[in-house]
Amino acid sequence: MKILYLETSSKNCSVAISDDEKLLCLTEEVSDNYKQSESLHIFVEWALEGAGISMKDIEAVSLGKGPGSYTGLRIGASSAKGFCYGLKVPLVAVNSLESMIEPFLDKNYELIIPLIDARRMEVYTAVYDGKTGEEVSGTEAKILDEHSFEEFKDKKIVFVGDGAKKAKEILRLPNAEYNEDIYPSAQYLIKKSLEKINKKEFEDIAYFEPFYLKDFHGVKKKKPEDFI
Repeated sequence: MKILYLETSSKNCSVAISDDEKLLCLTEEVSDNYKQSESLHIFVEWALEGAGISMKDIEAVSLGKGPGSYTGLRIGASSAKGFCYGLKVPLVAVNSLESMIEPFLDKNYELIIPLIDARRMEVYTAVYDGKTGEEVSGTEAKILDEHSFEEFKDKKIVFVGDGAKKAKEILRLPNAEYNEDIYPSAQYLIKKSLEKINKKEFEDIAYFEPFYLKDFHGVKKKKPEDFI
């Protein structure tokens, strides 16, 4: 089964294609400018070319559903829906934090804690068992302070993600390690996506919404009278 994976929740615009568990191609780029709107469909074309298949060969689409960048998630969700409608294939969605823990599973860490940088001292996070990948603590938007995660101070922890830089500066956890250069990646959606496909846990394409976690707060445009 050939599956297209899209991950647009962070600075990493990431596209992958697999044939069941086998990764056929990965195309991704980390950019501080969040290039999803200009890069996503180009990356899809490149991934298809690299995999040696055409879009009509795709049998399912998997999306990293967030949490993360509001705009990035909107772009990813809209594209995923469009592909599914056009190809008449199912959509599955995976928590983007889960794709961040895959490279660290079974590496002698008791806990893996992904941290996606939000505004100021806020991060999107969850806590996962370092061996099984099972969720220990659910996904949340968390304000970091010196007492954050202190209930795990006796555990061997690795914090992963661009929010780890903020955590490293203030947390007092003697057994913790920090890896800042980790972003959600389409290549690590494969395992969870196949599990969902096998269980037929498909999304309702018409009503699917990304996992925003928080309401969007845009910049309010000024009215002409505001300048008077």
